[in-house]
Amino acid sequence: MSSGDPNPKKPTLFQVIASVVAAAFGVQSSANRERDFAAGSAKAYIIGGIIFTVLFVLAVITVVNLVIKSTGT
Repeated sequence: MSSGDPNPKKPTLFQVIASVVAAAFGVQSSANRERDFAAGSAKAYIIGGIIFTVLFVLAVITVVNLVIKSTGT
């Protein structure tokens, strides 16, 4: 998809989730980034980023708690 496309297609939910995860780990491709900026809604990516961050923090807390419990402390 070129940035000169007058009616770019809106990204699907899966594409938004994939873009948020890829961007979080720093592996977002240039083509996907251009697609996101050309056709994506900033609101969708902000909400996706917040949800990803909350889930990531909860996962880290859970893993740390499991490790602490397994040591018997």
